Amino acid sequence: MTVSRQQALEIATVLTEALPYIQRFKGKTIVVKYGGNAMTDEALKFSFARDIVLMKLVGMNPIIVHGGGPQIGSLLEQLGITSNFVDGMRVTDSATMDVVEMVLGGLVNKDIVNLINRNGGKALGLTGKDASMIQAKKLLVERPSEALATPEIIDIGQVGEVTSIDRSVLDLAAESNLIPVIAPIGTDESGHTYNINADLVAGAIASAVQAEKLILLTNVEGLQDANGTLLPTLSAEDVTSMINKGVISGGMLPKIQCALDAVREGVTSAHIIDGRVAHAVLLEVLTDEGVGTKISDHDH
Repeated sequence: MTVSRQQALEIATVLTEALPYIQRFKGKTIVVKYGGNAMTDEALKFSFARDIVLMKLVGMNPIIVHGGGPQIGSLLEQLGITSNFVDGMRVTDSATMDVVEMVLGGLVNKDIVNLINRNGGKALGLTGKDASMIQAKKLLVERPSEALATPEIIDIGQVGEVTSIDRSVLDLAAESNLIPVIAPIGTDESGHTYNINADLVAGAIASAVQAEKLILLTNVEGLQDANGTLLPTLSAEDVTSMINKGVISGGMLPKIQCALDAVREGVTSAHIIDGRVAHAVLLEVLTDEGVGTKISDHDH
């Protein structure tokens, strides 16, 4: 493919603009939660994989945590297993958990590994069971009850929350030039298996490795104010006041809370970005404008 002088100049300009970011983030860990359209659209899948390979090549240390809700849903349907949801979380009995583990730890995980490898990276597929990386406990959901004065506590089965992260296998991967791709499945001391929300796992891993960035890919433009205008940068204080005022609500709330917790626990910045944009991850990491909302503990 021949490029004109003008095109070549544009490429050179873009690369030199990216240089200070590449220098700043060399050797730094960036945790990316991969999901939504970026995970199902063919062109976006390839742009995501190339972004991750390029980040690794210029010395950054990307870690990917992925979900797989739609893929789990379609296999459960094929197998005739009915799903129930409580507050957006799948009630997970042992038959459902087997499917969750097969789909997340097998099918989806190895698809992403393959995708990165085909684009020139070296990916290592893991679940939280590997090297006991993700320790979890059962998640109990509290719901206000009409009949009872106290909230009703609902057991949603093998759905868990993270209690601790053992980072040793992640450190090993970083030293070995491997890109970890992690399925959000954990275990407790008794060896019970739990399905965990991928945003929460990404946040917990980012905190455990004291990442430079936590990037959550979503199907929205980023965080918006009451008028629907995109907010490119926010401090942790801004976000807290937006939650209190009810500006942030619904499905965005757990994502924002997860970003906020990570920043409070020492992650330099958290980003909620639009995964429907090609090369969203690189645009957020290597340009001034970015493609979403950056949350950090200080205004910068």
